[in-house]
Order: sequence, then structure tokens, then C-alpha cells
Amino acid sequence: QVQLVESGGGLVQAGGSLRLSCAASGIIFSMSRMGWYRQAPGKQREFVATITSGGSTNYADSVKGRFTISRDNAKNTVYLQMNSLKPEDTAVYYCNAFLLLQYDDWGQGTQVTVSS
Repeated sequence: QVQLVESGGGLVQAGGSLRLSCAASGIIFSMSRMGWYRQAPGKQREFVATITSGGSTNYADSVKGRFTISRDNAKNTVYLQMNSLKPEDTAVYYCNAFLLLQYDDWGQGTQVTVSS
């Protein structure tokens, strides 16, 4: 049973930082592509960042240079370090685990609110 549990969200002022964590279980973590996505009120869920099993990263243009995705295979955890936060980063952030023909699962999400 796949379980993805996000944590680290909260309320922060513009310009501040947060680090999100996603603890995974029930998956072959080291082989999985892990990702972060977000959904703002009234908008569709959008891509934020992914990291492959080999450590290659990809970012949305809107977060490049401000956000960093990383993974710790020993802890089955993926992180999203978010710096220089902006009000437009306000959203529910979701963790995703993907392994071709095996699973494509989501966590419950963690709220990030950036005040101006």
C-alpha cells in the first residue's frame, strides 16, 4: 500500500523559506521518480519539480532558482526547499511517486500560505 505523507507547510511572509518533506512507504523509493506539484484555489494542479532515481532534477520556470528538490533514499524521503517565497506560491503542495507500470500516487497535500 503506497503511502506518501507530506509535512512542513505553514504560513510564512513573502521572502521567507519553508522546507517540505514527503515520507514514502509501500514503494520502491530508490527507483521512483519523485515530484512536487501544487494547486492554488480555483486553479488546476501544476507541476513544481521532479527528481529521478538518478538524481536528475526538473523545475517549473516559476520556481527555478528559488526552489530545490532533493531526496534521501536511506530515509525514503523527498524534500522541497523553498526560498524567496512569493504570495503566488500559496497553494496546497502534493507529493507524487511514479514508477512506470507500477504506480503513480499522490499524498494528501500540505498547505503553504505566503503573506504579502
